[in-house]
Amino acid sequence: MLRQAQHDVLLDRKATPPPLNQVRYSRSIDWVTLLIYLVMVGVGLLNVYAASYSADVPFERVFSADWSGLMAFNWFKQLVWIGVSVLLIMVLLVIDYKAYDTFAYVLYGGMIVLLLVTLVIARPIAGSRSWLELGPMRLQPAEFAKFTTALAASRFMAGINLRQQAFKQQLVLAGLTLLPPLLIIASNETGQALVFGAFLLAYFREGMSPLILLVLAAAGLVLILSLLVPKLWLVGAFTVILAAVLALNPRVLRHHLPVAAGVYAVVLGMVFGVDFFYNNVLQPHQQKRIEVLLNPSADPLGVGWNVTQSKIAIGSGGLAGKGFLEGTQTRFDFVPEQSTDFIFCTVGEEWGWLGTMTVIVLFMTLLARVIFVAERQKSVFGRTYGYCVASIIFFHFCVNIGMTIGLAPVVGIPLPFFSYGGSSLWSFTILLFILLAIDAYRKQDLVR
Repeated sequence: MLRQAQHDVLLDRKATPPPLNQVRYSRSIDWVTLLIYLVMVGVGLLNVYAASYSADVPFERVFSADWSGLMAFNWFKQLVWIGVSVLLIMVLLVIDYKAYDTFAYVLYGGMIVLLLVTLVIARPIAGSRSWLELGPMRLQPAEFAKFTTALAASRFMAGINLRQQAFKQQLVLAGLTLLPPLLIIASNETGQALVFGAFLLAYFREGMSPLILLVLAAAGLVLILSLLVPKLWLVGAFTVILAAVLALNPRVLRHHLPVAAGVYAVVLGMVFGVDFFYNNVLQPHQQKRIEVLLNPSADPLGVGWNVTQSKIAIGSGGLAGKGFLEGTQTRFDFVPEQSTDFIFCTVGEEWGWLGTMTVIVLFMTLLARVIFVAERQKSVFGRTYGYCVASIIFFHFCVNIGMTIGLAPVVGIPLPFFSYGGSSLWSFTILLFILLAIDAYRKQDLVR
């Protein structure tokens, strides 16, 4: 009788599935990604502290200050933002993953309204109307528009086949992707708007023609060459290339001459139109940044100051760095915005080549893990959103580090999980943990 009772209990345990919360939290969360996130946020906090550290303020004074006194320190505010991020993570993981799919368009629409409101009521800060002031806090809606756009685009693409979609559907997808950056550009925040170009990488994974990427890359190359090479030389080179193609491939001459002529006309328009765009569309500070990128010695004491000092800081770190809180460029504030856009030069100066490579390896590991998580999703929505997450983080990672070492123009975008700022940290936390929440239910559905 006793053996029979034990046998029945074992059968009941096997037949009864574990509680849903147990499945989600003990088995389904991608702990590798979570660990990488915690390491990056922790290392980022150390570098924010180093970037804002002052030897004139001893620890006794810091910890004897009241709340308002502590909030004067960037590192303490960053610590508060991290605490709020932990709460956000718990909320995001509790919400049913289907809500992210169901309410994707609602969240997107709400963000569009918020961007419009920001244009109207935000006061100019450093020439940009992109910050909402909520008492002592400031939020940048452009940061949060990334994850809402990723959700809306993923929801839309889950219902179509990108390889076979009609032109009308292509326009809808383009509209979903372009509307937020257009509103962000209207608020004079060009750097944040450029990030939305990263969505093309996710669309490419879902079947977008590689020809679009090639055309955009070729257009970018033509624009860069138009700034570096005399116009007549470029026109001559493109004319020779077109003549050679027509001579070597008569089929193009017979069947595709109108297309070839159209491409040639567009290229010439870009070559001669770049000056108009440069002089009449770009603002003076944007023009200066491009000049400094093309010629680093153009304005070393003006617009080029940030990049020059950043490169000095990174180069002076050597192999192992000067040590924590020992960076002279950092301690004496030679690099403006060092705790935000130029946080990477703090890593380079105090932790050296080994530190910068560690940060790069962390980002590459995170990106590889996000792609792995995206590929194992059972739905198009989850997979597409995962690739949107990877694309956005990859763009920020490349451009931010590129601009600190002079390989990209200074466009004012943060380094994910490292740069100081609540809006940046919260937006990337939400972006990443929505994916982990979707992934957490992947195994739960199998258990059911």
